[in-house]
Amino acid sequence: MKNTADDFSSVNRLDAKKIDSLLRSGRPDTCREEFEKMLDDIHFDDLSSLVLRLYVCTDIYIMARNFANELGISDGRFTSLLGDADGIEQHLATVEDTKKFLIIMIEQCISWRIERAKTNKCCVVNNAKKYIESNYMRDDISLESIAHEVGLSPTYFSALFKRETGKCLSTYLNLVRIEKSKQLLCCTSKMIYEIAFEVGFQDYRYFGQIFKKYTGQTPRQFQRVANVRT
Repeated sequence: MKNTADDFSSVNRLDAKKIDSLLRSGRPDTCREEFEKMLDDIHFDDLSSLVLRLYVCTDIYIMARNFANELGISDGRFTSLLGDADGIEQHLATVEDTKKFLIIMIEQCISWRIERAKTNKCCVVNNAKKYIESNYMRDDISLESIAHEVGLSPTYFSALFKRETGKCLSTYLNLVRIEKSKQLLCCTSKMIYEIAFEVGFQDYRYFGQIFKKYTGQTPRQFQRVANVRT
């Protein structure tokens, strides 16, 4: 039989990073299912203790409120819809009541995030471009990581980026990398494979293919035309 210590240990396994990721990039049509899976992971349905349910809810409430503040949602607007921290306990009469309250809060935050994104499309795309400019050299930069950075689902962000820029994200990222590599080819004596790695390509042969695709020249041909000694 589980005891209070077991319940507390289970509650402590709540993954704050997963909650944050859900708020920042979760989809309205799947967020409920994803969130309920997180609660299942900590055996939330078995929490008969009001104190432990309050412990979980308070943590998630604080994360949601902080995230809403990031979006520009005032504390007044947040509490008018979801109540203040002192009133959380009134939503915890049963496990089902608690889950219902938490899901409403998560869905509301995601709705606010999408609302902000739709009214600030240019800002979102510009933020993505700035992120790419600062992180193009990382081999782990991806649609998912950039979408997470700007707080949108990968599918929605991909469509938004292409609509606003006329280029798919992978093309835009490659163009940034090629422009950076052209600067290095012109202004340094680094080897081509070194430059490929420096701008984010882990395979310098693939770098050569992409470079020629966008410039019509191989990296070495480009160097020669620019009179840079290799």
